[in-house]
Amino acid sequence: MSLNKERLETTIIHASTRGDYEQKTGAVNVPIYLSSTFHQESFDAFGPYDYSRSGNPTRDALEKTIASLEGGSRGLAFASGMAAISATFMLLSSGDHIVVTQDVYGGTYRFVTEVLPKFGIDHTFVDLANVDETARAIRPNTKVIYIETPSNPRLGITDIKAIVELAKLNDCLTFLDNTFMSPLYQRPLDLGVDIVVHSATKFLSGHSDIIAGLAVTKGEELGNRLAFIQNSFGSILGAQDSYALIQGIKTLGARLTQSSESASKIASYLNDHPLVDEVFYPGLASHPGHAIHSKQSTSPGAVLSFRLPNRDAAKAFVENVRIPVFAVSLGGVESILSYPATMSHAAMPKEQREKRGITDGLLRFSVGLEHVDDLIADFDQALIKTSEKVAIPN
Repeated sequence: MSLNKERLETTIIHASTRGDYEQKTGAVNVPIYLSSTFHQESFDAFGPYDYSRSGNPTRDALEKTIASLEGGSRGLAFASGMAAISATFMLLSSGDHIVVTQDVYGGTYRFVTEVLPKFGIDHTFVDLANVDETARAIRPNTKVIYIETPSNPRLGITDIKAIVELAKLNDCLTFLDNTFMSPLYQRPLDLGVDIVVHSATKFLSGHSDIIAGLAVTKGEELGNRLAFIQNSFGSILGAQDSYALIQGIKTLGARLTQSSESASKIASYLNDHPLVDEVFYPGLASHPGHAIHSKQSTSPGAVLSFRLPNRDAAKAFVENVRIPVFAVSLGGVESILSYPATMSHAAMPKEQREKRGITDGLLRFSVGLEHVDDLIADFDQALIKTSEKVAIPN
């Protein structure tokens, strides 16, 4: 069966070893090439690898894997998700302008608002769910529209095709953070996006053990430009972490399927709970963008957020819940409960958080592989204790 006909769950397992490794040795795992430099046989012509910042066989296998999974022409592996995002923005020049989704990861917000202006690159935050508002934000010097869908932390949904069409009309590129969905559930390049980025620390790795970022370009020319940035800045992923990420990707299908099924049940439970003011999860029919997400993705995913009445309620819930890890990050085999106001979005000023609906009662939950009944029972007892300890306004 050809690669373009098999299901992605199959490609995920075998993509890294299709090619030289399998043909030469039959190995089912890619070797870890722990070499900073490579001997050159010829004075006049170098081989495919010379220095591991510029290219390493293990990282190369990873980069080809993510390009295959996303349906792109060039994949690139970075030392972190923010390194991948920063590298894409370094394709811009002084005097350029970008339009950025309003509900965006705090690290991206920090880079856009505090680093890019030093290079003369301006920005405008907009609600990308509103195509008319997005169109009004575009200027003659706008070069990129930056998308997160679902967005972090309120799972906002952007109509990818509509924004891509708008970008093409205005000669803009589109970049999309696909961390929450992964290529298993959403393939933005197939919808016309130019570059997809991932914090591969999250679902692609899946074990909370490495920091990594990935970027995939739709076109070869753009891929070559981004590869030049990667090599020039040098923020590459090392061989050992590249190997660990390849291994993590192999289990993505099984992990994310179970976690997403559990997330749907937990979202429904929270949506019916009287102490919970609001649940943000694209699998709920009441979620804004539910219909659009269902058309462009194959699952609502394994991340949800929910809003309790105030900070005291959020604090009491966190202190009484037993199973989830209370930590920064998401996408691990263990469930991870986060408080965006002081974790993922700590870099965003309070007034900007509140403007985006990131209230002091908001919690984000990344569902792991624990039994869903145990997670719901744990949430239930924590919410009971929260209601007993905290005065809840009517």
